[in-house]
Amino acid sequence: MTENEQLEKETAEEKSQARLDYEAGQNHLQKDDISQAANMFHNALIGFEQDGDEHGVANASDKLGDICAGREDFDGALNHYERAYTICTKDSDRFSLFSLEKKKAHVMFQAKRYQEAVTLYLDVIDEYEALRNPQGTVDTLDILANIYIEMGDKEKAADSYRLAASIHKNYKHKRHAEALLKKAEEVLIS
Repeated sequence: MTENEQLEKETAEEKSQARLDYEAGQNHLQKDDISQAANMFHNALIGFEQDGDEHGVANASDKLGDICAGREDFDGALNHYERAYTICTKDSDRFSLFSLEKKKAHVMFQAKRYQEAVTLYLDVIDEYEALRNPQGTVDTLDILANIYIEMGDKEKAADSYRLAASIHKNYKHKRHAEALLKKAEEVLIS
C-alpha cells in the first residue's frame, strides 16, 4: 500500500458512515446520478440524526431539498429546506440562512405560490442591500418583475424594472438602465 493509499484509508476510518454517505451523495451529484445521490443523502441524513450531528442534518436536508426541487416535488423541497433553516437559525449562520431563503423563494415561484415567493424575494432584496450587493438586488428585482407579470400585476412589474433601472443609473450603467426602463414600458402596454 502506498503512502497516499494509507493516508486515504486512515482518513476514511476517522469519518462516520453518515459523512461517507454524504460524500458519496456529492460524488453521485457530480456524475448527475440523481437517484443514487438522493439515496446516499437520505442515508446520510439518517446517520447524522443517529449521531446527533445537527450540521450534518442541515447539510443533508439542504441537498435533499435541491433534489426534490429539481424533481418538482416542491412540498418535499420546502420541508427539507425548512429543516435546514431551523438548524441554521440556531447557529445564527447568516449566509446559510440567506442561501436557503433564496432557494425557498425560487421553489415558491416554481410552485406558482406567487404571493409567498414575493414575500421571500423582498426579504432577499433586504439581505442584498444589507450586504451592499447591488447586482444581487437588481437580479432579484428582475425575478420579482417576472413574478408580478405571472400574477397579472403589470404596474408592480414595471415598478420593479424601474427600481432596477435606477440602481443601474446610480452606477452609471446607462445602457442597462435604458433597457430596463424599456422593459417597464413594454410591460405596461402589453
